[in-house]
Order: sequence, then structure tokens, then C-alpha cells
Amino acid sequence: MDFDAFAEAWEAAWNSHDLDRILAHYSDGVTFCSHKAMRLVGTGELNGKAALRAYWAKALAAQPGLSFVVVDVLHGHGMLVITYRNQHDVLAAETLRFGPDGLVIEASACHRP
Repeated sequence: MDFDAFAEAWEAAWNSHDLDRILAHYSDGVTFCSHKAMRLVGTGELNGKAALRAYWAKALAAQPGLSFVVVDVLHGHGMLVITYRNQHDVLAAETLRFGPDGLVIEASACHRP
């Protein structure tokens, strides 16, 4: 898998605000962890693409100017870490683990407070 190409496509999908395009990178059974989810959906761990769609729909609606710029891509065994800055120049990172089909099966988002 070309992790750099994945990160480029991931950034473009987020900047499009198109949920189907964003979610195309994730498996149906994905697990996603983020402390930011607590405020919008009441849990920091989301299970399944439907739960992730509901969370990200709320997040995008709350932040119509959301945009990401990838800073770096760290390669691992079957996983990667994307560091990026948002529209407020806040640094964040997502750790993504892939299944055999190349879709994300586990994801964790970390943000500066």
C-alpha cells in the first residue's frame, strides 16, 4: 500500500466535506477513538461505519470551515500515522490500522488541547 498516496487522498476527502468520500477509506466494522467525539455523541469510542458517519456528520456541520493540511506521514507495519494541521493551525494526529483489503479497521485521533 502506498501510505503517502493514502494520506493525500485522505486529506482531499476531508477537505471536500463529502462523507461518502471520507468514509470510503474505512471498513464497515471500523473502531474509531477520539476524545472530541465525547462532546458530540457522548462516547469516545465509536464502532462501525454508521456510528462514524453520524459523528462526522455532526462534526462537519459544527465546523463548516474545517480543513486539513497533512504535515507528515509515518509508516508502520499495516498502519500509519498522519500528522496534520487544521484550519486553526492546531496540530493533530491520526493513527490508522489497515485490514487486508486496504481499508481502515482501527483509527485513533489525538489533538492538542
